[in-house]
Amino acid sequence: VRLVESGGGLVQAGGSLRLSCAASGSIFRSNAIGWYRQAPGKQRGLVASITAGGGSTNYADSVKGRLTISRDGAKNTMYLKMNRLKPEDTAVYYCSILTGQGPYWGQGTQVTVSS
Repeated sequence: VRLVESGGGLVQAGGSLRLSCAASGSIFRSNAIGWYRQAPGKQRGLVASITAGGGSTNYADSVKGRLTISRDGAKNTMYLKMNRLKPEDTAVYYCSILTGQGPYWGQGTQVTVSS
């Protein structure tokens, strides 16, 4: 399984970005997926997750109403749309496939929000 993120970068506070994560392999469609982030000096934490069928989502309180997770089974790709970004959103963002045997991780993409 290989996960490749894209779409990170530098944006001003209040701006928007869309992260993408393309997955290889056959497990993408049958598992929940999630986006995590890790800021300098902090532990990696869940930002958002979505079930295999896409019917249920979960968000960290700090991003509710601003970030939206989605998935496209036909393209084996997951997305994180980020609106009204804040400096505290600055972190490395990782996509993940959440399996019963443990998560698969992408390499991470840097998001930097300037004030």
